[in-house]
Amino acid sequence: MASKRSVVVTGGASGIGLGITKHFIQDPNTQITILDINPKTGAETIEKLLAEFPSARISFEECDVSSWESQASAFEKIFEQQGQIDIVFANAGITECGSLLPLKGGDLSTRPSKPNLATVNVNFVGVIYSVQLAIHYMARNKLAPSEDSSNGLIVCTASNAGLYPLPIAPLYAATKHGVIGLVRSLGRSLLPENIRINALAPAVVETNIASNKDLFQSMVITPMSTVTKAVTQLVDDITLTGKVAELHGGSVTFAEPPAYVDEDTGRNIETFWNLGIA
Repeated sequence: MASKRSVVVTGGASGIGLGITKHFIQDPNTQITILDINPKTGAETIEKLLAEFPSARISFEECDVSSWESQASAFEKIFEQQGQIDIVFANAGITECGSLLPLKGGDLSTRPSKPNLATVNVNFVGVIYSVQLAIHYMARNKLAPSEDSSNGLIVCTASNAGLYPLPIAPLYAATKHGVIGLVRSLGRSLLPENIRINALAPAVVETNIASNKDLFQSMVITPMSTVTKAVTQLVDDITLTGKVAELHGGSVTFAEPPAYVDEDTGRNIETFWNLGIA
């Protein structure tokens, strides 16, 4: 990366996004822009961070990641002001909203209800928007290509619920599986653009995304330090792209895609890769 860099963190005012923001905040060469839907939380976060780190180069933009227009406007403003976008953390996310299962004791003779897709719109559609915008602006970065620099890095926050079944929150799990599929499928495709893309797949990190804090009491918690350890690896190791960093306890393990079921399947998938056709 260039000595001067611009970092964008969606959902950066709390939780994992705030942990990522704090990871970069003491670097004098890094301008951080937090995108968050809640202007009150955003303003309060900026105030607290500047009180703790007075020399920090940090700003806030109100943004609804589920809206293309909102994200596109925010990214355009950042690029116009800073002239570059180097690292994007597509991190904003919410918990399960609604259910696909019938209500207990409900009347099954009535018409079915339309599913609540807020979780899909924020956790998956919003990530797609962030990735599309990141690719667009990173392709415009004027960095001299070399072995130790790139036009940009995209890091998407998935979850280990994107690697394993999560019966308690199937829509949430589906969005995180989608994020992992997106990252793995774009890794090779972005190489000609000199852009890298990877995913974080944390286990249980104690954040405000859970509706009930009591839930964490019975869980094995992964500390924020493991998240930032993975971020450091993804930023520093320029060979990593299309990778999924599973975060569990104090460890970072790169989760590999499943092996091809047979030779024919492997040949077909590799043919698609080579043709660039899906």
